[in-house]
Amino acid sequence: MDIILSITTNIVEQMQKPTLAFLIGGMMIAALGSKLEVPEPVYKFIVILLLLKVGIGAGISVREADFVELVVPALLAAGVGIAIVLLGKVTLARLKGVSQMDGMATAGLFGAVSASTLAAGMAMLDDAGVAYEGFIGALYPFMDVAALVTAIVLARLAAARKAAAASVQGGTMVMGGGTGGMADAVEPGLVRGILTDTVRSPAISALLLGLALGLFARPETVYDSFYEPLFRGLLSILMLIMGMEAWSRLSELRGVAHAYLLYGLAAPVVHGALGFGVGLIAHHLTGFSGGGIVLLAVMAASSSDISGPPTMRAALPDANPSAYVGTSTGLGTPIAILSIPVFMALADYFVGL
Repeated sequence: MDIILSITTNIVEQMQKPTLAFLIGGMMIAALGSKLEVPEPVYKFIVILLLLKVGIGAGISVREADFVELVVPALLAAGVGIAIVLLGKVTLARLKGVSQMDGMATAGLFGAVSASTLAAGMAMLDDAGVAYEGFIGALYPFMDVAALVTAIVLARLAAARKAAAASVQGGTMVMGGGTGGMADAVEPGLVRGILTDTVRSPAISALLLGLALGLFARPETVYDSFYEPLFRGLLSILMLIMGMEAWSRLSELRGVAHAYLLYGLAAPVVHGALGFGVGLIAHHLTGFSGGGIVLLAVMAASSSDISGPPTMRAALPDANPSAYVGTSTGLGTPIAILSIPVFMALADYFVGL
């Protein structure tokens, strides 16, 4: 009974926070038939600013970290982000009625990191007097970018294959070998082309540019005076836009809502366990602390509420925000936060805190 009350309380708290509150607000005014529209150029400008801010902040964190201590946990964190997306590809994205585009967008958000959930994990460790590496915050861009790029590439690859198969079936090249000939013909250059298009896309380009500026320049002054003060306000407008779009596409989920419900409840626990296991590997390889193991598990369990939604909205416009934002922020975040004490207990048992 206590756990049900705790989950309910956590969900209510999440709904009152700006990210989810503005999303729900957008859905409500769309449901009431509001004619409110945000011009597309304004939307694109907001996305670019948000992703530049996220990238610059991540680059600054990486630059200030000790490279030797950072490299092994960073590579493992990137591997976890990719593994989570691949796991989503063979689970959620294969369920009946779930489109590849929606499934991969959702998996991408779950592979990426929630800064607020990571902050909650740090606060709990601080309250308990548990030490952790100072560079731990610099790990999130490695998991974040790896997961988002992997999800986008896989979603676009699936869409390209589907389009190629449809063109063969509808054309004249159905000779003996069926659809295999055309698919085989486009396959060699398909992955390379989609990778190139993904890196050149506005969303990923802005994210990577911000990361490079944070790493190799000294953008702290403009970051603190311009990007940081505007960030929360711009994010709220973006969530309002996505809420209106989510309502307009809500009918697409009627037949498969249970799939997202199950995924949203189970994924944070499974992903957190994966992150915990990888953290144990880092502990044995480099002496990674018990607190670091907990936070790596928390990052893996979390789902992106800042960098992920605008990236997916820009890179995968055909994906349904009702699916990926609703599942990650509405379900995944509360479960991830509730799992933090579990990871702390496990770390204390295996390596001591």
